Amino acid sequence: MKNKVMTLFAAVALLILSVPVSAHHGSAAFDSGKQVVMKGTVTRWFWANPHCFLSYDVKDERANITHWVAETSNPPDMINRGWSKQMFNPGDEVTVTVEPVKNGKPAGRLLQVVLPNGKTLSNRSPFTGPGN
Repeated sequence: MKNKVMTLFAAVALLILSVPVSAHHGSAAFDSGKQVVMKGTVTRWFWANPHCFLSYDVKDERANITHWVAETSNPPDMINRGWSKQMFNPGDEVTVTVEPVKNGKPAGRLLQVVLPNGKTLSNRSPFTGPGN
């Protein structure tokens, strides 16, 4: 009887904990399938768990500045993809491709960056192929 109670408790705990984890890693906020490419100036590269963030400013044709923030994966994943903590400096001119958020705010999931030296870095896992 004690084993059945413990098993039931463990199953319920697993279900309760799995819902927030699933929600955290969901893609519902992003307009999947849509990509926006823009040139911008890096303002900050935030390297931390659980996600890294690239902040950059984009000027429109009237010289109005929009402050963008793009989310990436965690540092260990990014290292496996060829990224580093020191790769961006404020003032770097970059070309960024993002999957924007659905609500129209200047934020999104970072898909690719072209660095000032022309090197292209992808935020897609080298282990799973396209689409991830």
